[in-house]
Amino acid sequence: MAKAMRFLAGAALAATLALPVWAEEAPTADTVVATVNGTAITLGHMIVAHDALPEQYKALPADVLFKGILDQLVQQTALEQSMEGKLTRSDTLRLENDKRGYVSARALEAVVLSAVTDEALQAAYEARFKDAAPQTEYNAAHILVADEAKAEELLAELEAAADFAELAKTHSTDTGSGAAGGDLGWFGLGMMVKPFEEAVVAAEVGKVAGPVQSDFGFHLILVKETRIAAQPTLDDIRDELAAEIEQQAIEAHVTEVTDAAKVEKPGEGIDPALLGDLSLLDK
Repeated sequence: MAKAMRFLAGAALAATLALPVWAEEAPTADTVVATVNGTAITLGHMIVAHDALPEQYKALPADVLFKGILDQLVQQTALEQSMEGKLTRSDTLRLENDKRGYVSARALEAVVLSAVTDEALQAAYEARFKDAAPQTEYNAAHILVADEAKAEELLAELEAAADFAELAKTHSTDTGSGAAGGDLGWFGLGMMVKPFEEAVVAAEVGKVAGPVQSDFGFHLILVKETRIAAQPTLDDIRDELAAEIEQQAIEAHVTEVTDAAKVEKPGEGIDPALLGDLSLLDK
C-alpha cells in the first residue's frame, strides 16, 4: 500500500490526463477501462481501489487519481500475470485465508448494524442499572513506604498530631501522590489493589488506617470523605454498551451459523507444535 501511495502522490506531478469520454452510453461499474493480455479492468475495480485510499490521497485532483489508479491496476495485473504458475503453496494458502477473513468480516457487518439500535441501547442500559445497588466513592490520601517499621514510625507521628500531607510529601515513595500530600482524589471500588481497597472500605472517615501491606509496600490511609456515586447517563456509556451489544450479536450469529454447518475436525489430534513448521509448506 505504501508503494501505491507514493505512486499516486508522484502522479500528481505528472501531466494531467482527461477522463475518457463515453460517446454511446453512461459508464457503469462493468465498463472496461483497460485490458492486459485480454484480462479486463473495469471502472468498478477503479472505484473500489479509490474507496480504499486514505483520505489525504482522495484529495488529489480527480484526473490525477483516475490516471494513477488506472496505471496502478494495469501494472498490478501485468505483475499478477507474470506470476502465473509461480505461486507457492504458501502463497495460495495465504490468499485463501485472506479471502476467508474478508468474507467472514462482511458477513458480520449486517449483524452489527442491525444489533446496535436505540432500543437495544436503552434496554441494555436499563438492564445494567435496574437492580444496581448505590455505589460508594472515596476521597482518600495515603503515605506509602517500603517497610512496616517506617510505617509504624510515621503512624506514631500522626497520632502525635503531625500533618498527614507534610509527612506524605517528605516520606511517601509514591512520588505522584506524595507531591500532592498523598492525595488520591475520588475513586470507586475496583480501582485500587485489594488490600488497599478493603482497608479504605473499613476505615473511619477522618482517621488514619494502617499500616496496610500491598505489593507496593506499606500504606497509611486517610479517608477524607465518601459519597454515593452518580449513576452514569446512557450517553456516558453509550459506546461501552454498543460494544457489548455488538459482541453479543456477533457471538450469537457465529454460534448459529457454525451450529447449522456440518463441521468435522479430523485434525484435532495433530501435534500442535507443527504450527511452527513452515517446512511442511514445501513438501
